[in-house]
Amino acid sequence: MRTLAVDLGTKRVGLALSDEGGSWASPLDVLEINSPQQAADAVAAVVAKEGVQRIVVGLPLNMDDSFGPQAKNAVAWGRALSERTGIPVLYVDERLSSFEAEQHLRAAKRAGAKMTRQDKKRRLDALAAVDFLQAFLDGKLSAVDV
Repeated sequence: MRTLAVDLGTKRVGLALSDEGGSWASPLDVLEINSPQQAADAVAAVVAKEGVQRIVVGLPLNMDDSFGPQAKNAVAWGRALSERTGIPVLYVDERLSSFEAEQHLRAAKRAGAKMTRQDKKRRLDALAAVDFLQAFLDGKLSAVDV
């Protein structure tokens, strides 16, 4: 099952996509956005182009597992996207995905990869989406009831 992961931010949206068999996650893109509507338009276009069958949206839960304003916005955005595309949207806890992505980028830099600060910001969002999508595909991360 082709799955799209969305790391929704206020300025950027990181996207990762699984293979057809739903085994491997790869970074797809980082979208620069000005509004939630612009993000929904862009993601809906990706869903149609890539034949996505399921969407996984990262929830930035608070450390005490509560839903803050950003998590509530992500749920509302995901529901609207599901209605628009007809594709089911699941939500996963993505609290530590940005931290893990940052660790991957630091390791790449130590290994000799060249990247500017702007490159790092762009890559970070897509890698965060890859991290939580791969954990979800591997069964290490379950969908959150919303």
